[in-house]
Amino acid sequence: MKNSATKKVLTIIIASVLLLGTMTVVAFATDGTEATSNFYSTFWALVPPVIAIALALITKEVYSSLFIGVVAGALLAANFKPLAVIDNVVQGGLIDAVSGTAGIFLFLVILGIIVALVNKAGGSAAFGRWAQKNIKSRTGAMLATFVLGVLIFIDDYFNCLTVGSVMRPITDAHKVSRSKLAYLIDATAAPVCMIAPISSWAAAVSEYAPEGQGLSLFIKAIPYNFYSLLTFVFIIGLVVMKVDFGPMKLHEYNAQVNDDLFTSGKEEQREDAVPNPKGKVIDLILPIVVLIGICVFALVYNGGILDGLSFIDAFGNTDATVGLPWGGIIALILIVAYLVIRRVVTFKEAMECVPKGFIAMVPAITILTLATALKNMTGLLGADVYVESVMKNSAESLDKFLPAIIFLVACALAFATGTSWGTFGILIPIVVAMFPDEPQLLIVGMSACLAGAVCGDHCSPISDTTIMSSAGAQCNHLNHVSTQIPYAVSVAAISFVMYIIAGFVQNAWILLPVGAVLVIGFLFVMKQITKKSTAK
Repeated sequence: MKNSATKKVLTIIIASVLLLGTMTVVAFATDGTEATSNFYSTFWALVPPVIAIALALITKEVYSSLFIGVVAGALLAANFKPLAVIDNVVQGGLIDAVSGTAGIFLFLVILGIIVALVNKAGGSAAFGRWAQKNIKSRTGAMLATFVLGVLIFIDDYFNCLTVGSVMRPITDAHKVSRSKLAYLIDATAAPVCMIAPISSWAAAVSEYAPEGQGLSLFIKAIPYNFYSLLTFVFIIGLVVMKVDFGPMKLHEYNAQVNDDLFTSGKEEQREDAVPNPKGKVIDLILPIVVLIGICVFALVYNGGILDGLSFIDAFGNTDATVGLPWGGIIALILIVAYLVIRRVVTFKEAMECVPKGFIAMVPAITILTLATALKNMTGLLGADVYVESVMKNSAESLDKFLPAIIFLVACALAFATGTSWGTFGILIPIVVAMFPDEPQLLIVGMSACLAGAVCGDHCSPISDTTIMSSAGAQCNHLNHVSTQIPYAVSVAAISFVMYIIAGFVQNAWILLPVGAVLVIGFLFVMKQITKKSTAK
């Protein structure tokens, strides 16, 4: 109780200080708004996200923490001028956040409606019954989640919510905590997209690389993307060796021993209390297949495949924020028609699922809006310019250690801003300029940039992928963040060591086995440590 009260008081104090800061500057504020903040392109540009992340981890309350971070960024960007602060928060922050991510919001709502429809039709319950007969163990349930996550490599948003809705009944039946499910979803979503040449991420990377070299550099960098590849080794080792440590250990213990899948911050069950007895497994599988197929077509159609472009070129030219909702709407109409024709739901019941699906996604949409607004504040403060200057100064005195430094900078920037796309968008041009005469080191540096962007995004509480992994698993968001950070940081530390070695030994076929051995060795040591602590 004391800790809870202290956290609330701390939040109130910080919020009050920021508010008072806004009010007291009236005395010395001048008319008009300066074009550039006095804090532009300085270390202060990274302070607002640090405030938001620290508050979220301390108070376990994400909405107010993110909003305070937005206000802090607005204060700095406006040079503490009150009217300009409000403009920054409302226009530059929240309104731009909603308009810039409207397509993703629409796709989230469509997915929420589809999940509600499948649940109403009894498809999820039928699949859960089938899984109980055919997936006999917790290990099998977690490995099946991992495999499905790897197979859905087209887009991380799509991956998070699809894997969550399909696998949640199975992992629940085998007493896998929601935090563990969220980690499995998050650890396959962005990492698999970052090593898949046919994905929205490959297309995004191609936009920032030198013209004509984007996809080629992306493919060459795949074997050196240690964070993504070693995360897969880590997951398999974690599941097969039955190792858990950090906060995740408590969540898994409660799930197995106390039948408590949440431990804290329990989400309300969104499935119907009484499953539809008419539902069959096909009522889950077919909607998912239809959704995947139409979304893939929508992405390449949006990229211009009907205009004569190849499949890969169309993917490189697509816009996922348009293609995914485009495909989602068509898939939703077909799924409603199929379920009504099957007579597992009536048309009225199908329409009742529309607001249910929207309501289910409100927490994710709210957090995503605030997180995007916070990213906008870092943009107003020139965080990208500050990082670029730091990187260029480092390049003058270091050579072989640059991949490791690039990895750390990308991790820090992605963690603070919550965006991997924004991170590699900032860093790729810098990395290319660092290695004009060293093509092999350029590939290693490029992979370090991409791996660091994924790692920081994976750890960040304000990352959209992290948020949607929580939504897909229907897991309390801060539970997901606190339980997965020790796992992500462990792989990041091993990856950092590998990038130090890669600066001298530029051969992926030698480096990857070494990294895999380090991961398995680390898990073995952690298993022994947790055994001793449990025995005590």
